Amino acid sequence: MKIKKKIALVAHDERKQDMLEWVKFNKRKLSGHELFATGTTGKILITECELGITRLKSGPLGGDQQLGAMIANCGLDILIFFWDPLTSHPHDVDVKALLRMSVLYNVAVACNRSTADYLISSPLFDEEYQPVIKDYGRAIARRVIQ
Repeated sequence: MKIKKKIALVAHDERKQDMLEWVKFNKRKLSGHELFATGTTGKILITECELGITRLKSGPLGGDQQLGAMIANCGLDILIFFWDPLTSHPHDVDVKALLRMSVLYNVAVACNRSTADYLISSPLFDEEYQPVIKDYGRAIARRVIQ
């Protein structure tokens, strides 16, 4: 993970305002990184914050899966995902898959503002960092043999 991080910004409808406030507060620090956002979240952030953000599809239309593919291809370092724990979403399985991929590939994830604040204020945020990625090959091979 280089000094310039690849960061995804995702927020469910009920959390978009929280994401907007967080990004505005951290705009200067985020501006030095490569940013990605899904659908409407990206549109809001681009309009309101004037940051260079690569906009992906809306989460329910494949944006969560695009991020999962980026993670699988080592194309994402950090996922800031303000999800709504009180609302059922039609793409909950995609959200779960995205979070699973983040854990599988040891991507830093923040699901609320406090964790996002800790993550962005960590000394590791401003330097190169090499995450340890577990080799799941042996575990998969054992399951196939059994």
